[in-house]
Amino acid sequence: MKKKIIPVLAAIVLIIVVILFMLLGNLIDKYTPSEERQDLSEYYQMTSGDEVAIIVNQEVLDVYGKMIDGTVYLDFDTVHDKINDRFYWDSNENKLLYTTATDLICADAESTSYYVTKESRSLNHVVVKADAATAYIAIDFVKLYSDFDYQVYTEPNRVVLTTAWGDYTVASANKDTEIRYQGGIKSPILADIAKGTELTVLEPDETWTKVATADGILGYIKSKNLGSTSTKTLTSDYVEEEFTHIKRDFKINMGWHQVTNNSANNTIGDVLRRSKGLNVISPTWFYLNDNYGNVYSLASSDYVDYCHQNGVEVWALVSNLENPEVDTAEVLAYTSRRENLINNLISAAIQYNFDGINVDFESLDPNKVGESYIQFIRELSLKCANNGLVLSVDNYVPTDYTAFYDREEQALYADYIVVMAYDEHYAGSEEAGSVASIGFVQDGVTNTQKEVPSDQIILGMPFYSRVWSLTPITDNGTAADASDSEDSSVTYESCELDSYATSMKEVQNLIRANGAETVWLEEEGQNFVEYVNSGVTYRIWIEDATSLEKKLQVMQSNGLAGGAFWKLGLEDSAVWDTIIKYIN
Repeated sequence: MKKKIIPVLAAIVLIIVVILFMLLGNLIDKYTPSEERQDLSEYYQMTSGDEVAIIVNQEVLDVYGKMIDGTVYLDFDTVHDKINDRFYWDSNENKLLYTTATDLICADAESTSYYVTKESRSLNHVVVKADAATAYIAIDFVKLYSDFDYQVYTEPNRVVLTTAWGDYTVASANKDTEIRYQGGIKSPILADIAKGTELTVLEPDETWTKVATADGILGYIKSKNLGSTSTKTLTSDYVEEEFTHIKRDFKINMGWHQVTNNSANNTIGDVLRRSKGLNVISPTWFYLNDNYGNVYSLASSDYVDYCHQNGVEVWALVSNLENPEVDTAEVLAYTSRRENLINNLISAAIQYNFDGINVDFESLDPNKVGESYIQFIRELSLKCANNGLVLSVDNYVPTDYTAFYDREEQALYADYIVVMAYDEHYAGSEEAGSVASIGFVQDGVTNTQKEVPSDQIILGMPFYSRVWSLTPITDNGTAADASDSEDSSVTYESCELDSYATSMKEVQNLIRANGAETVWLEEEGQNFVEYVNSGVTYRIWIEDATSLEKKLQVMQSNGLAGGAFWKLGLEDSAVWDTIIKYIN
């Protein structure tokens, strides 16, 4: 019996021993660090030998530069979005542009030369290379005009950039160790770290801390292998350029003068005689006339001479609205066409001796125009400054949709930014309302001040009101005969809404003719009238001397550069006495 039990016991013991060894092996394997190393090309997900991994402020980008003949090239979007958004790529003419405070830098694709205004300079390699998808810019060329530092490393090719200056948390390794792809001893090793190596701490943790090496490797190190943290301050020696402006030493009192034909220039005497204190006039003389930068002109030397004799400056307006055949985006997207447009305007300024240019480009499509519009303003500003011309730019009140107008950038290059604080409600609005309620005006100023210095802002104010008509609609959906009803209890849903803009004088004539009474709207900061005529309900939020004074007070209290008024001829003569109380 014993002989039979012994083999069984031996087998059991053997099984136990094997299990113990397996458990021990698993324990050893579990707590033994992996020696596996991750190939850095795989870590950066590089697929070809000419690719360059890009690390910006301890972030590995998912795009790649190129290594060409020993020079690192960065794609345009990376340069624009991560380093310096003032670079502009003209994909139509394969030109790279950069605008400083005084010069336009231009480099043609595949050329070692570039121009600083008219001066030719060169590098010992191509400045910018282009393919069907994008442009690649030599990083040392970008560095000439940008505030960043970079270091290039090989095996694999990578470039480490710093654009964010300030305080960083750092710590040094307190022993020879390694950085792993993820936290955990089984994660592949990315780099060996010698004792004393300084690392940037990204995500501290009790067990594994995420760090970055100076040469662009981001991974995890055992927290116990890091010494105490400290703060390291990175500073830049880049000197920001200074932008200067042509500024008047008086409050701007500007009126837009709508000139639609040559004979309208002859009315300038009457226009000035009806005004008081006007020191700038902006005649609507120029508009885009084709897609190549040519303009239609109504300019007049006699007009300018008369204004100058009466102490009034002329800031000629250029518009993009008059010729429906013109695609503004097409004009602005080509460097040669922008240049032609600018040269036409500057030539006219010299020929007719006017004092400034007022740009009024409206209804731009951000998806089509992109950054071509702001590049146009940059380039125009240089030519204006060189010829002593004041550059003012008309802008909508800020909204998300108009953010692409980039008022902050405009303010660096243009001399004045005009806020068109009107058309709060306009032809086509779904509901009737004020052209420029005081809250709309104040918000427009406040939001513009977030981007533009107050002493560069000119507040645009309306001389017009909108007469809104609500015509009842019949059951079949057509407008009812106006004589069918005198019911003023109307809603927008039951009426056909229409409007037209008219002068201050005409509004008062309508009020008198209809025996209507006005009421003051405190919230809107203006008078209001509603009346019914032949079954049609009319509503007018009235622009007059009283509402204008509220707006002028906004201008004054915010320390703005002055005011502008659309348009001369629509005002009541009494408003000028109000205006000169605030703009002398």
